[in-house]
Amino acid sequence: MTETTVGIGGAAESTDMVLNIGPQHPSTHGVLRLRLVLDGERIQSAEPVIGYMHRGAEKLFEARDYRQIIMLANRHDWLSAFSNELGVVLAVERMLGMEVPERAVWTRTLLAELNRILNHLMFLGSYPLELGGITPIFYAFREREDLQHVMEEISGGRMHYMFNRVGGLKEDLPAGWLGRARQAVAEVRSRMNVYDDLVLGNEIFRGRTRDVGVLAREAVHAYGVSGPIARASGVDFDLRRDEPYLAYPELQDVLKVVTRQEGDCLARFECLLEQAHNSLALADACLDRLDELPAGPINQRLPKVLKAPEGHTYAWTENPLGLNGYYLVSKGEKTPYRLKLRSASFNNIQAITELLPGTLVADMVAILGSLFFVVGDIDK
Repeated sequence: MTETTVGIGGAAESTDMVLNIGPQHPSTHGVLRLRLVLDGERIQSAEPVIGYMHRGAEKLFEARDYRQIIMLANRHDWLSAFSNELGVVLAVERMLGMEVPERAVWTRTLLAELNRILNHLMFLGSYPLELGGITPIFYAFREREDLQHVMEEISGGRMHYMFNRVGGLKEDLPAGWLGRARQAVAEVRSRMNVYDDLVLGNEIFRGRTRDVGVLAREAVHAYGVSGPIARASGVDFDLRRDEPYLAYPELQDVLKVVTRQEGDCLARFECLLEQAHNSLALADACLDRLDELPAGPINQRLPKVLKAPEGHTYAWTENPLGLNGYYLVSKGEKTPYRLKLRSASFNNIQAITELLPGTLVADMVAILGSLFFVVGDIDK
């Protein structure tokens, strides 16, 4: 006699379920997979599974010369292209002991802050969208277009600017560009109250994000989390102030390092928003200084074949999403012997394993979206 069990009834209530989130693009800023173990509606454990977009950029660095690697570095965080370029050229310039013209230094600082605003506007619009609020994304793209126009005018690119060069910038700014950039910054600033009132003033948004996904300061240090996410947990660290580069030493009276103590989803959004406000002020300060500077070179003349001397160096910058570092090793050839990239999103996403366990599935999207990552920055 054979017995077959066709149902287990209430016994299933105590059985863990493994749920795969992804890999799909629209809700995760790239192709990411999360492996969740659930007990009913509560998450028991979470594992981010990466590698679906891996392109081997670090290995490709070794087969490209110092002019060509800028293109590869440009693309890992597609919302921060100018800042990505900046890190690699600073590393090469440090190896060469190269002095960059003052005009290029201030222009780089201006463009880095404009790129920071563009990055933050995308997340300020898309995060409410992930929680069900459609309207802010339309405002965010309107503001982004104003800034994209001036970035496109100088570089020819809308996302991948390719405007940095070893020794400075590709070319000087077009006539009248500073005035158009100032007008774009003013227009964006005049409409930033949308996020203060429409988003932060929304009781549903606050209810979905307050006290949700609290990241402790100890976890920030343990996982190497940086940028607005770390500062929202009370970690008061910003390379622009603590190890200043470019023109930031002269901008300390304008620069404001935004921090919160709560460490929840709401605090992370508030840090991002307040930092965008401060970047607008920094952009204005750079525009004022560029107006005062006399005409002069924007770059250094380079030899036809550029070779870095034998040795190694590490250059890091405060990218929009956090710390971005390049460890460059040279054997004296025209290509790097090794170029290791430390990207912000790679470390920041590891905090998921700390944040999601114990929370409800309904809060998973709110927590994931508040980490402000780009998957290309993880799978570099």
